[in-house]
Formats: sequence, C-alpha cells, structure tokens
Amino acid sequence: MGSQDLKIKVIERLKDKLKTYSNYLLIFIFLLMSVSLIRNILRVVESNKRIEKVQDRVEKLKKENEELEEKLAVTKSEGFIEKQLRDKLGLAKEGEIIIVLPDEEILGTLAPNLEEEEETLPDPNWKKWLKLFR
Repeated sequence: MGSQDLKIKVIERLKDKLKTYSNYLLIFIFLLMSVSLIRNILRVVESNKRIEKVQDRVEKLKKENEELEEKLAVTKSEGFIEKQLRDKLGLAKEGEIIIVLPDEEILGTLAPNLEEEEETLPDPNWKKWLKLFR
C-alpha cells in the first residue's frame, strides 16, 4: 500500500497546485476582461464625441445651405436682375434717359473752385482812419 499512498499524495499535491494556479488564472482572465471592457468603453465615449462634432458640422452646413438658397432665390428674382442690368450694364427701360456722370475725381476738376472766405471781423474804426490818411 505504500505506492498507493504515494500516488494519492502526489495527486493531492497536484490538485492543490492546480487550485492555486486556477485561482491565479481566473484572476488573470478577470484582469484581461476588465482591461478589454475599459478600452471598449473609452472607444464608445470617443465615438460619441466624434458623432457630436459631426452632427454640429452638419447643422452648420445646413444653416449655410439655407442661407445660400435664400441668396439664390434673391438673385433669381426679377427685381434683382433688373437692378443689376441697370447698375452694372447701364441698360434702361424704354422711354428712360440715362445720365452717366464721370468719376468724382474728374467732377472735382470740372467743378469751379470756390474760394472760401475766411471769417474775420471788420477792422476797427481807428485802423480804417489810419489806412485812409496814409
């Protein structure tokens, strides 16, 4: 029976070692799963932030698009087209007379120069008498 007792002791030692190693293995697996879970949570948070940024950008682009559509509607209106034809091309309706004035610089040279008189008080009487007798 000595060899049987030895086999039983060896098997019991192996079971004890397996229990301690299995505990370490479970702790290791738990740590790996925790790290993986934390990484996944961080990825989800980052993805949410990116989604919010993209949604903000989409909103800005929608507003810009609406503004551009409004400008396009204004530029397609007949009133705007008529104003551009009058202002930029110098066209007029039948019966209208167009007067084209030169640039301000040329107008300044063509206009008469008005000499501005300085506002001065009249000479006192004693200066008038002095000028008279000189």
